[in-house]
Amino acid sequence: MVNYDYLERGLWALARAHRINTMSGHLGAAVMAGYFIGEQHADLDPAVVQGIESELDRIIAGESVFSPKKNAALSAPAMFERFPLQQADESLIDGIAEALSKNINRPRASGHNVIFAATAIRGLADHPDLATPAITDGIRKLIAGFNDSSPGSGYYGPERGRIDGRKVTLRADDGVPPFSDLETAATVIIDEVMRQPAEKHEGFGGPWHLINHTAALAELDRYGYQSLAVAGLPALREHFRLYKTLPDISAEKGPETPTEDSPLTADFWTPEKIRRGRAHLTHRVKTLYGYEAICDLITNEHDRQQADDRLRYLM
Repeated sequence: MVNYDYLERGLWALARAHRINTMSGHLGAAVMAGYFIGEQHADLDPAVVQGIESELDRIIAGESVFSPKKNAALSAPAMFERFPLQQADESLIDGIAEALSKNINRPRASGHNVIFAATAIRGLADHPDLATPAITDGIRKLIAGFNDSSPGSGYYGPERGRIDGRKVTLRADDGVPPFSDLETAATVIIDEVMRQPAEKHEGFGGPWHLINHTAALAELDRYGYQSLAVAGLPALREHFRLYKTLPDISAEKGPETPTEDSPLTADFWTPEKIRRGRAHLTHRVKTLYGYEAICDLITNEHDRQQADDRLRYLM
């Protein structure tokens, strides 16, 4: 199991992220996700646990691209410091869901509003002794910070450049079915991961965030916020439709390539093998956790096995 301390420290960082900016929520959410992977796989090889914890330590130390800048109100290590002791109140968790209800109607920053809120809700619901006023209030402020966020942006090649999602016109005949339930959403998103994994599409969070956005709705459903999860399905579908407008830019920037090993094997976490490019440090563990969180919704075993293999392109 991944050490329980990472769950607590991740929550503390998530509750302080509003003091920096909404994207600094990546730090706490990724560290919490690392802990959740240990819950999802109680029989993890100790070398895998050590590899995950080493990544989480790097995030805490400030190595993530989402770490606060030098002139920020807090440093990355300071975000992970213990909160003062307070009396916990489990009912305060509902306040996070309430904050999310204000902005779940549209895709916000590639789904980060839903991702961060669901991560916090899972951690606090499983450990209500951590649901203190200071922690829940901080997370509510973080989620409220997404109220006016755009859907994100996408890169449309060297001629068109990067375009804000609010300026992208979606075709009515783009073939994306209504997401009537979580099972439909998960099937469509996983199918996209399997379809052409070597293609490179840049923007709207890529497959990383489509997976994590879907997983966040699934976690909301599991933790008692079924109506909120359903309310978030149209925004997930819009997020996916925006992603589908992106061109394949592998000719310009090179194709995606898979890792040599599965992320649940010791060899994957060998220091000289693990990928350090882009935003892998925070997104690797978040996406591994998110992928596992929606796999129960994939009933076709062949699809699941193929998705397991192609997940390595995102790792």
